[in-house]
Amino acid sequence: MPREGTGPDFIEALARGLEVITAFQPRRPVMSLTDVATATGLARPTARRILLTLVELGYVRPQDGGFALTPRVLDLGVAYVRSMGLWDVARPHLEWLVERTNESCSIAQLDGSDIVYVARVSVPKIVTLAVQIGTRFPALPTSLGKVLLAALPPDDVAGVLAEPSRSGLKSVWHPDRTEWESELREVRARGWAMTDEQLAKGIRSVAAPLRDGSGRVVAGVNVNAHAAETSVEVLLDEYLPLLLQAAGRISGDFARLETVPHAVRPAGVGATS
Repeated sequence: MPREGTGPDFIEALARGLEVITAFQPRRPVMSLTDVATATGLARPTARRILLTLVELGYVRPQDGGFALTPRVLDLGVAYVRSMGLWDVARPHLEWLVERTNESCSIAQLDGSDIVYVARVSVPKIVTLAVQIGTRFPALPTSLGKVLLAALPPDDVAGVLAEPSRSGLKSVWHPDRTEWESELREVRARGWAMTDEQLAKGIRSVAAPLRDGSGRVVAGVNVNAHAAETSVEVLLDEYLPLLLQAAGRISGDFARLETVPHAVRPAGVGATS
């Protein structure tokens, strides 16, 4: 995040506050004042004032001699999801898919070289990696990431993957450029993607793209399974057709939502009879 903006309207204090929030990384839920100052490059007095402001606003709480984020931070991400209408559109279709597969199903979007989960209906199963709204993983070794990367102009993918991941996770699969280019060509050709223990041991999933009314890929939806319980054959022969049905329905509903006119009542104008 830039510390200095490019114009007179840039608010440095807001940028610093967001920088402090994003300093809390996976496996570091509690950070001391020194930790936060070091991670952000801010002076300790500045980091302290920002943390105390966030405490007062309810986004951070004191814990174990340091500071930790509160669940209220999720409101920031949920506001984004709600503003797009994706969750309202997708929820019944994700529930339908979960009911038929008995597997967790999620929607994610691309953020740099990572995917970020924006909607999810889960089932109580023990898996290698915990996933919730806001979780991010490196895009390339995930089925969701593959369908999202495949939707980009091919010349842009290398630049996106050159961005460092902010997930804090090291994946099992580390392909060279020739290998991932070949993989993404296949995804573009068939319209869906699979990953088989490429992100982490025990994780197997299949994903399809979600499109808006113009045909642009706006997100991906997947079915996630444990490799010890679900074979590749079941994933492709049984779950993939259901996934493609759900993806088509979500895309269709999302496209229809975009065409609905939104009436705005001017301020001060009341209803008349």
